[in-house]
Amino acid sequence: MFRHPFIRMLCSKGLNLSHLTVASNISKMSANNVKPFTVFVEGNIGSGKTTFLEHFRQFEDITLLTEPVEMWRDLKGCNLLELMYKDPEKWAMTFQSYVSLTMLDMHRRPASTPVKLMERSLFSARYCFVEHMMRNNTLHPAQFAVLDEWFRFIQHNIPIDADLIVYLKTSPSIVYQRIKKRARSEEQCVPLSYIEELHRLHEDWLINRIHAECPAPVLVLDADLDLSQITDEYKRSEHQILRKAVNVVMSSPNKHSPKKPISTTPIKITPHMRIL
Repeated sequence: MFRHPFIRMLCSKGLNLSHLTVASNISKMSANNVKPFTVFVEGNIGSGKTTFLEHFRQFEDITLLTEPVEMWRDLKGCNLLELMYKDPEKWAMTFQSYVSLTMLDMHRRPASTPVKLMERSLFSARYCFVEHMMRNNTLHPAQFAVLDEWFRFIQHNIPIDADLIVYLKTSPSIVYQRIKKRARSEEQCVPLSYIEELHRLHEDWLINRIHAECPAPVLVLDADLDLSQITDEYKRSEHQILRKAVNVVMSSPNKHSPKKPISTTPIKITPHMRIL
């Protein structure tokens, strides 16, 4: 009945006919160069975002955009990530300016598929990382004001919204051990207190809704599982994540409207899969 690979994939996940009809429309939108269904994958450092994206690489009709860490590590021979961690007061403004540029490029990068998954976004850059730098006095108030004005200009003039946010919720102590284990050279000086503060900022943004600009409904997954096991959890939750994505399209009165209704509470899915 459905010939498009994306629709066949959804069929294999057990979605019903009404969901598949909408999914078929999503595929047609992609064929007509309409904005793809966009998902931000958010979470603390070491929460398993890259692993989550890699799980969806098996689907040919999903575009995956990973965080441009390598660009931050090598800007014409300069490792901005390392400079920022070693001397944040000197390099935070420079680093976050380049983060904004590279993340904006990700937001605007065209996708030929009906679904696009992005690792992090300009929203988490602003409400988690820049927010932390402001509260910690790493950024001068004038520097923070410039970054905030840039964010608001982009937000109001360039389409950067999402249709769904997947929040990989983790405990700071667990991701801190993961960071130490993966031994990325730039991160060896990162203290547990920094991870704890980033956790609180993610919670305030995505769960407590302290900020008005949560751009999409939020699907919360428990990502405390060991990284060697969490792929199995993704497989079990896979069809529900995709179904929630289709449901958002079904409930949205206008796919292109940046003011589309947004749920005030995170989406919850089956409790036996430890979804929070």
